[in-house]
Amino acid sequence: MKNIDIVILTDSRYINPGQINEYNRNVLLEDKLVQDALEKLGLKVLRLSWDDATFDWNTTKFALFRTTWDYFDRFDEFSTWFNKTSKLTSFINSEQIIRWNIDKHYMLDLENKGVHCCPTLFIETGTNKTLTQFHKENNWTETVLKPVVSGAARHTYKLNPENLHLHETLFKELIVKEAFMLQPFQHNIINNGELSLIIIDGEFTHAVLKIAKKGDFRVQDDFGGFVHSYTPTIKEIEFAENAVRVCNSNLIYARVDMFTDNDGQLALAELELFEPELWFRNNPKAADKLALAIKNLFN
Repeated sequence: MKNIDIVILTDSRYINPGQINEYNRNVLLEDKLVQDALEKLGLKVLRLSWDDATFDWNTTKFALFRTTWDYFDRFDEFSTWFNKTSKLTSFINSEQIIRWNIDKHYMLDLENKGVHCCPTLFIETGTNKTLTQFHKENNWTETVLKPVVSGAARHTYKLNPENLHLHETLFKELIVKEAFMLQPFQHNIINNGELSLIIIDGEFTHAVLKIAKKGDFRVQDDFGGFVHSYTPTIKEIEFAENAVRVCNSNLIYARVDMFTDNDGQLALAELELFEPELWFRNNPKAADKLALAIKNLFN
């Protein structure tokens, strides 16, 4: 019997954090805004760690990914859980779109549908080529290397002729286990930051500008990056909404990360349809819009 309407998914670190800091305070606030918005519409809501072994996932109609930010460090375990749980309940966004979105090979599909993406070389597991060879073949000097399944800048490295040889051994070890992507370094991200536009139920709601701390290239606040509220241009909103629209799926939420590339064009950094931070604390009404879109799934 489905006696729970929706479970908000987090990870165990954020269920009862022993020490409250600014980071996990924001995590708790974000999830609370979503839970309160859902409960205001009369839905019965639980917030649980995705790996909670005591919960019967067959008792909830939906599960909503929110702050499951350990999945990429436990990917084999997570995949087993996801395969099992997807047979017991429905996910928001859908299981199909989540599977597509977890692996950043999805950027090839978006590029084929006309969404301008950051130039990317996908390096599959088992390659015998070195980083030096890939750089020479593509005539790249400064690049960023990162896994195709990742988050929070895990195994993300900025490469250049001076440090390339220092990463060869590590790359050789990593590429045995997982695929990677190599991209030319985008200088405008350092100068102008990266934009994140939030799309709820197909429509733009709010945006932030993320800027790396001085001396770093990673914009995530995990690494000291700064986040500011941002008012996007019409062109930026159209770019974001189009990136969501071409997915041809009923997306309840999305985050479109974009930047101005080295040629001065808007380019997609990532399309986050799985467990993105959505900065509802900057616009609580967007949480209400999310809740209404979910409520409509019950009709």
